[in-house]
Amino acid sequence: MADPKQQHMSKIDLKKQHANLYTAPIGKFVEIDVPPGHFVKVDGQGDPNTSTAYKSAIEWIYSVSYAMKFAVKAALQKDYVVPPLEGLWWADNPADFQARNKDTWRWTMMIPTPDFVDPSFFEPALAKTRKKLGEPPASLRFESYAEGACLQTLHIGSYDDEAPILRHLHEVLMPERRLTFAGPHHEIYLSDPRKTVPEKLKTILRQPVKALS
Repeated sequence: MADPKQQHMSKIDLKKQHANLYTAPIGKFVEIDVPPGHFVKVDGQGDPNTSTAYKSAIEWIYSVSYAMKFAVKAALQKDYVVPPLEGLWWADNPADFQARNKDTWRWTMMIPTPDFVDPSFFEPALAKTRKKLGEPPASLRFESYAEGACLQTLHIGSYDDEAPILRHLHEVLMPERRLTFAGPHHEIYLSDPRKTVPEKLKTILRQPVKALS
């Protein structure tokens, strides 16, 4: 017989609870203040389309995130929807990023957790996932990340079509508002690229900013 607590447990959905973090006008940047949060994270470098490190990173952070979710459900009787994948992207030479020279790109892929998921759930989830996937990436971790003031927009279309809107942000909007970079380019993937045609992909594009001194 099913546990009555499990039957009546409602799922917490960060996309609904913090809707402003996951919505924005299409093609128009709006100001947003992003609170600190906790993430399962892993770092890497290279073209996400061909890099085995990228493929491994995605597999690990999803596996650990789901292991944490189920552990939290059992321990705290709280259930939640695993939020969308997110990525921080940069290059040692910024021109390589705008030119889409993906082999030189650096990235941190990450998945957030609700505030009630504390670090004590990470190591057991990691141990459980290790039995399935073997040795984890060295940079795999659970840590807080804070961005604060940001500009963000919703992009609909292929990831490779982001360059014009980002160029407008970097070369027009930020100088007009006397803002500069306060962190790497941030993307939140609202669509599953395995199930969505490129022209319909929905991606939040976010840039942490600060006033020019």
